[in-house]
Amino acid sequence: MAVDIQPACLGLYCGKTLLFKNGSTEIYGECGVCPRGQRTNAQKYCQPCTESPELYDWLYLGFMAMLPLVLHWFFIEWYSGKKSSSALFQHITALFECTMAAIITLLVSDPVGVLYIRSCRVLMLSDWYTMLYNPSPDYVTTVHCTHEAVYPLYTIVFIYYAFCLVLMMLLRPLLVKKIACGLGKSDRFKSIYAALYFFPILTVLQAVGGGLLYYAFPYIILVLSLVTLAVYMSASEIENCYDLLVRKKRLIVLFSHWLLHAYGIISISRVDKLEQDLPLLALVPTPALFYLFTAKFTEPSRILSEGANGH
Repeated sequence: MAVDIQPACLGLYCGKTLLFKNGSTEIYGECGVCPRGQRTNAQKYCQPCTESPELYDWLYLGFMAMLPLVLHWFFIEWYSGKKSSSALFQHITALFECTMAAIITLLVSDPVGVLYIRSCRVLMLSDWYTMLYNPSPDYVTTVHCTHEAVYPLYTIVFIYYAFCLVLMMLLRPLLVKKIACGLGKSDRFKSIYAALYFFPILTVLQAVGGGLLYYAFPYIILVLSLVTLAVYMSASEIENCYDLLVRKKRLIVLFSHWLLHAYGIISISRVDKLEQDLPLLALVPTPALFYLFTAKFTEPSRILSEGANGH
């Protein structure tokens, strides 16, 4: 009996691509890089990514999609001054831009034309950094097997950021020019200029730290939402429930942070056991309640006044 002996595939991510299939007969090529949309299996064969993203994958993509939106809202609020009507329209426009960018990104991803993507399952951190695992059999020649093993979780974020940037440049300048007449010419477009800075930063962050963010984003959401809520409530001199309820804007900020708390808790628990994980959502109001109960001991207004006076 003749046995076809082929050299073993070296490296974690090198595989053999299917060249021909006729019934039960399959012919594979030499060991090398897998085509886009495929990754190696345990037998070192390149297999198409046909699975649906898990809940955790969608939560990760949601986190990466929220980053530019939150930064848009922050800089719009920062540079709008007291023009609340101008800020409101810009907030709505930023939400529309990011929502449309997300929908278009899903539509142009494989399979094209539907709000659905097929993906490969993330197995370990190294799946995000296949370029670091190109084998060198003779320590001289490198076999390049770099491909997107976490297809499409890595590249889809870049596509989304590109659409966000294009839509912002098409829509926002016209809107700002129409409704932000009360602002000076130098201040009018500062929120747009800020986006031209933070989009490259977010792109580099995804390119370098995408894998780390994938595993760390639930904890990042919880920590940042807790810190920003505490800073906002102290800066607004909120010391009791009345101070919180006196303005609608404060309630909006509070509920937004509660949504982020819930998002982080769901991401950490992954809702594997629904009956055990859902009660954890009852912890969402805890940080705000703890702040209100302890504010009388710290007196944020006194600390802020002393800081302003230089004492």
